[in-house]
Amino acid sequence: MSLTPRDLDRLKGVHGDLVAVVRRASQIWAARNTGYRLQVSEGVRTLERQRDLYAQGRTKPGKIVTDTMASRHLTGHAVDLVLVKGGIVPWGSAPWDDLIDCMLEAAQFVGVPIRSGADWDRDGKRREKGESDSPHFELPREHYP
Repeated sequence: MSLTPRDLDRLKGVHGDLVAVVRRASQIWAARNTGYRLQVSEGVRTLERQRDLYAQGRTKPGKIVTDTMASRHLTGHAVDLVLVKGGIVPWGSAPWDDLIDCMLEAAQFVGVPIRSGADWDRDGKRREKGESDSPHFELPREHYP
C-alpha cells in the first residue's frame, strides 16, 4: 500500500523535493512487503505546536522530544514517518534502519539530499552521538536554507 489520502494531507505545505522523496520511498517500501505500513506522522508544524513539543519534558509532563525551536518542520523542510503494524507503531521493534535505507535510496533516485534524525552529521554512522530521531527526515540547510 502506498500513501493514503491522510498521508498526502499531512504532506501539504512540505517542500516539493521532500514530498517527491517520500512518495518514491513509499513505493519502494510497499514493494518490499515488510509487514509494516509507512505512514506520514507529521509534515508542517505550527509555531504553537513546536512550542508545545519543546515544553514537553521541560515545563510540561513527558519526556523531551525536541531540542529546538528552529525545527525544519516549521518551514516545510522536514517530515516524520512511522512504521505501523497491526494499527500501532511498535517503537521498540520497528525496522527503523530499513526505513532510513529506503528514504536514502529514494532520495538518491530523485536526486535530492536528505538528512536523517538518526545521523545528523550525515557521515553514515547512525546513532553514534545519541541521535534518536529515526522517524525524522529533512532537507539540509546548506542546500535548502
